[in-house]
Amino acid sequence: MKKSALWDWLTTVDHKKIGIMYLVAGAFFFVLGGLEAMLIRIQLMFPESNFVSAQAFNELITMHGTTMIFLAAMPLLFGFMNFIVPLQIGARDVAFPFLNSLGFWLFLSGGILLNLSWFFGGAPDAGWTAYVPLSSAAYASTGLDYYVLGLQISGAGTLIGGINFLVTIITMRAPGMTMMKMPLFTWSTFVASALILFAFPALTVGLFLLMFERLFGANYFIVEAGGNVVIWQHLFWIFGHPEVYILVLPAFGIFSEVLSTFSKKRLFGYSAMVFATLIIGFLGFMVWAHHMFTVGMGPVANAIFAVATMAIAVPTGIKIFNWLLTLWGGRISFTTANLFALGFIPSFVLGGVTGVMLATSAANYQFHDTYFVVAHFHYVIIGGVVFGLFAGTFYWWPKIFGTMLDEKLGRWFFWLFFIGFHLTFFVQHFLGLMGMPRRVASYLDGQGLNDLNFISTIGAFFMAVAFILLLVNIFVSRNNKAVSDPWDGRTLEWATSTPVKEYNFAQTPVVRELDALWYEKSKGNKRLPVAEPLGEIHMPNGSILPLIMSIGLFIASFGFIYHTYVISIIGLGITFGCMFVRSVKEDHGYHIPVDQIEPDKEVR
Repeated sequence: MKKSALWDWLTTVDHKKIGIMYLVAGAFFFVLGGLEAMLIRIQLMFPESNFVSAQAFNELITMHGTTMIFLAAMPLLFGFMNFIVPLQIGARDVAFPFLNSLGFWLFLSGGILLNLSWFFGGAPDAGWTAYVPLSSAAYASTGLDYYVLGLQISGAGTLIGGINFLVTIITMRAPGMTMMKMPLFTWSTFVASALILFAFPALTVGLFLLMFERLFGANYFIVEAGGNVVIWQHLFWIFGHPEVYILVLPAFGIFSEVLSTFSKKRLFGYSAMVFATLIIGFLGFMVWAHHMFTVGMGPVANAIFAVATMAIAVPTGIKIFNWLLTLWGGRISFTTANLFALGFIPSFVLGGVTGVMLATSAANYQFHDTYFVVAHFHYVIIGGVVFGLFAGTFYWWPKIFGTMLDEKLGRWFFWLFFIGFHLTFFVQHFLGLMGMPRRVASYLDGQGLNDLNFISTIGAFFMAVAFILLLVNIFVSRNNKAVSDPWDGRTLEWATSTPVKEYNFAQTPVVRELDALWYEKSKGNKRLPVAEPLGEIHMPNGSILPLIMSIGLFIASFGFIYHTYVISIIGLGITFGCMFVRSVKEDHGYHIPVDQIEPDKEVR
């Protein structure tokens, strides 16, 4: 029976459609977080400005950080992971399609809940780290309850997604694809998912403690009543520092794919890149306390975390050199995707160098809470993650949406964004060294900060105009149809038709070498070898239950925020009712008959 388009999207468990929904929702929140950033920069454009009030400024910096990290960067990466990883490993879907859908709807409902705080009493205002006691009931209003519950719901969706990717990559690879033949993007997704598995429970525990303290009068952090505010900092950064690597490792994977494809060369030092990714993941998880040098942990603890932090530069350096050696002697195409990959290398190196400076605990006492930290952080997140997102957008857009983005507009977009990015954040290093504190709504005239702040804001406008160009590009390129393999790709996603059929591969491919598609093309083979005869394909049924379960938690959250526990019980009842239905209802999926499968177009 044919379903309406809206119902199809609301009930889909297809990893490709869920990937697109992640991309669309993430882009929406990216715009939202970008607008908040522009308001912050306009406020700081001139000294003693009153463009926004101090309270509004606190809300803007809190929501900008929270939105960009939790609701934009991660979902956009999840969008690429969802769409591309099953294709890269030759699978027909993810391991748990129902949970995949649930993860998306939980993320979206948590994100919407968080942003509704703007309309119901004010947004959270304690910074994206929500340090206690700033986030305790004594200092923060209802907006913090939206933060706690919105992130709790959204974080549950992310944790579900991470577990799903881990199981998918471990169990659903095509025959012949050993772990050491996986594409780098899949490897980095695997390591990032492992980090999610260990890091997000710490955030969940911290948010639960804060929620119980704020809503039910429990005490974990209030010093006067025997609590300890440092507990929150540990829990937050045990999550918060790996989060940087949860974001940047998949971006590294994107750069590896892009640089290799557009250099027409195999990635240099593949094995070293894999082990560097694993080491970065491990060390990234172990160095959370370098965010807490000034807390008073003592010189021994500070020294251990400082050395461990500096050690991350070693595997990262291996990656940088391997990317450069991939380019060396290659036939380089300066496409927009590759420009972002090339622009990433010096930008991220600069962010890494200032990271080593911040890892020096004695120096950190001086840099702490200045704009030097802001500059470092944005060089890592924008220079690494956002550049990766844009590279991935131009690289995989033809496969995901079936159209080619305009390259000329793309280059304009790159150069405007690249120049704007450095204009905005490079000068902030000097603002920090001059002592300008971050998270403060204004600064006095005559301190030598005016010109650099003005330049920084002009750079932000450059980036905003660049992003508008990207939107224009998407609009004008909507009829520019793409072929299946426009970049002469190396990995299995380019072996599928465009648009990709719901079953991905008519026959499961056999992988014989790293860069499986490139290997077969180099041997003159027009089709990938297959592991099975052509037959009907089993697919999972769609379900509306994930959406309803998320709505149930969304409703319950309002009950907790406003202490109306009848509403909470109703909301939780909806969620648990859906879980019960899911548990008792037998759903065997459906089969696509052979005559609907077009083998000649699927695997080539």
